[in-house]
This record gives sequence, structure tokens and C-alpha cells, in this order.
Amino acid sequence: MTSHDLAIVGPTASGKSALALELARRHRDLEVVSVDSMQVYRGMDIGTAKPSPADRAEVPHHLLDLVDPEEEFSLARFQAAARTALAGIRSRGHRALFVGGTGLYLRAVVDDLDLPGRYPEARATVEAQPDTEHLHRRLAALDPAAAARMEPSNRRRVVRALEVTLGSGRRFSSFGPGLGAYPPSPCIQIGLRVPAPVLDDRIAARLTFMLDAGLLDEVGTLASRQRTLSATASQALGYRELLDHLGGRCSLEEAVEEAVRRTRRFARRQLRWFRRDPRITWVDVGDGTDDVVAPVDDLLRDWSSCG
Repeated sequence: MTSHDLAIVGPTASGKSALALELARRHRDLEVVSVDSMQVYRGMDIGTAKPSPADRAEVPHHLLDLVDPEEEFSLARFQAAARTALAGIRSRGHRALFVGGTGLYLRAVVDDLDLPGRYPEARATVEAQPDTEHLHRRLAALDPAAAARMEPSNRRRVVRALEVTLGSGRRFSSFGPGLGAYPPSPCIQIGLRVPAPVLDDRIAARLTFMLDAGLLDEVGTLASRQRTLSATASQALGYRELLDHLGGRCSLEEAVEEAVRRTRRFARRQLRWFRRDPRITWVDVGDGTDDVVAPVDDLLRDWSSCG
């Protein structure tokens, strides 16, 4: 094998973690690096499909359990943690196997994105305006390219873009080459493509499995903590809906139905994100991941023989 890092990407429930674990078993110089924006939170294990203690004992895993769920966790913090993890992997003569569905996290590391800083005073000014769509119109006037990339109702993203634009004096969209650029990368990226009906079924079945494994109790433990969950953690798939149920705002059945619907929508957004990247080689997945291990191994051998 050459010294290329690898990345396994795709929508939630497509079998990325299972494939990554099997590849790491076959290629012992691989160490798994999570690129999942929710697996960074301690105590959010079942609902984020975090690798089991046994899997983590068998294969080195990185960028899990970095912060408590009451903390906000930024892209810049993830990028810094990933650089530290990669330095350790390189020092052991090993390669990184990135696995996860948070495309922006992967781009931040693989493409070494130029990330903007934090501007608390500008953010406070922006946050004082409660009308998110008004903020989006303001962003559209200052940075049309950034505004076009986000929904007018997505307050977190709109506020962040305005914070940077006002605080730095630079358009938010000006940082780095932009997400529309896909420069050559030494990282081999493999995408898992699952037929939509199969993926929908797997998403529903996985949530049932998580509930059987104790997800409701896990969410109840988080809800009982003295400190409020961060805005990001409280919006995690499955967690938000079960928090609503525990708060008496819906039945368990309604919470589960909404979690499945929202996860299916999220999976389609993930696919749209990854499909834009021409560097990803796609592999079709059927009802399971066993049938994809051999084709991926063949791809890796082909890339290795090409140097």
C-alpha cells in the first residue's frame, strides 16, 4: 500500500462504520478518525452510533468524546483536534481512515480549509435581532454567495456568517478557496451508495435498534443534567425528538416517527453534499456491507499499484 489516507463517506445508516472497522482489521496500519459532529459529545453514545468499547479496543479510534454535551463545538476546534490526531498517527507510521457523514468536518481536514475566527462583539450584535429571515436578507446584501448557500431559517448558520462578515471585514464566503473548489487531494475517498428504499428501511430499523439498546434512558440522563445541552447537541437526530417526548410535548410514537422522517431528510442532504465532490469514488451497497468490502479492497489495490 502507498501512504494515502482513506475516507469512507455517505449518508447515515449506509454502513460506513462497519466497513471502516473491517478495513482496519485487514490493514493494520489504519487508524479510524471520526468525522461526525455528534460523536464528539460524551454521553451521546447510542443515538450517534458511536463505536462500541470492544471495537475501540480492537482498532484505534480518534475524535470521539471530546467535549461534554453542554459545550458548543466549532469546526475550528474539530480541525485543531484532527491535526493533533493526525500528527500522532503519522508518528506511528500509520494512515488515517476517516469515517463519518459530516462533510464539512471532512473538508476542513482533507482540504485544510482556511477557517474564520470568532468575533464575540459582532455576534452579540447579530444575536440581538430575533428575526432570522431579516438577518438572512442583511447577509444577502453583504455576502450574496454565503446567503445563497443557506436556508433563510437556519439561524445558526446565518448568525455565524454575519458574525464573521461584520467582525472580520471580509465576506464569509471569501475564506479559503471556497467549498465549491475541489483541489487534488492525497486522500482516497470512497462513497457508499444505498438505494433510497433500502436506506429508508435501514434508518427506521436502526432507530428501533437504538431504542431497544436504551436510547430513551440515555436521553433521559442527558435531560436530567443541571446544565442545558448546547444548541448543537440538543438538535441531534433522535435526541431532539425524544427530549420533546420526555418534556411531555409529544408521545413516544410521535417522537419516533418524527425522528425517522428527519433522519431520512438529513440522509438526502448528505448525499447531495457528497455528490458534488468529484474526488469521491462511489460503491453500491445492497442490503448489507459485507458485499462492499471486497470491491473496496480491490479499489485500494488498484490505487496502490498506480503508486
